[in-house]
Amino acid sequence: MTNPTAAMLVIGDEILSGRTRDSNMHHLARELTAHGIRLAEARMVADEHAGIIDALNDLRGRFDHVFTSGGIGPTHDDITADAVAAAFGVPIDIRADARALLEAHYQRTGLELNAARLRMARIPNGASLIDNPVSAAPGFTLGNVHVLAGVPAIFQAMLSSVLPSLTGGDALLSQAVDVHRGEGEIAGPLGELAARYPALGFGSYPWIRDGAHGTQIVVRGTDGALLDAAMVELMTLLDKR
Repeated sequence: MTNPTAAMLVIGDEILSGRTRDSNMHHLARELTAHGIRLAEARMVADEHAGIIDALNDLRGRFDHVFTSGGIGPTHDDITADAVAAAFGVPIDIRADARALLEAHYQRTGLELNAARLRMARIPNGASLIDNPVSAAPGFTLGNVHVLAGVPAIFQAMLSSVLPSLTGGDALLSQAVDVHRGEGEIAGPLGELAARYPALGFGSYPWIRDGAHGTQIVVRGTDGALLDAAMVELMTLLDKR
């Protein structure tokens, strides 16, 4: 079967300004790979309403799933939920079930559910909630778009909540080998091998360690036997050179 595809939309001025280092894409890629979903594109946009809408509409039309991170907190620049609602052309308002989650959480913590925090209960019409066991404020899924928080611990918890509901494909497998040769030296035989195994993906990644240089070759695919055969042939090719 063909593996489902996904894209990620990272939202936030703090990412693009360099104030915050994004770690959510790395986590998402690893989790989707294990689930049999191929992360095919990642994009970053600022906290800008029209830019989020444009990026979201492009990605949700080209991929099976879109995961967003960031912009669903209590402050004025948390505009992701509004932009998602606008992209789908649906209204957005405080929803009773989301409000109940926040009320219970802030009652337990002894903090006030003020107007700013109540913004996190604004959910686009027709969306289903994504559980947030860390801080209660939910994410949501609308169509093929899954809206998650930007804080890494909360992003990871929300992703764990939503992944079991998604149908994945065959497990994505990979094998790797390090060679003490530059990419230019192995490019020819590697390209020939990739042409003989079109169902597999071949990548080469140069490295420098302690003054020495080399290349890591990674072979990816869903057929374990085919992957093993390609690796055997790869090692034979490398031994001959």
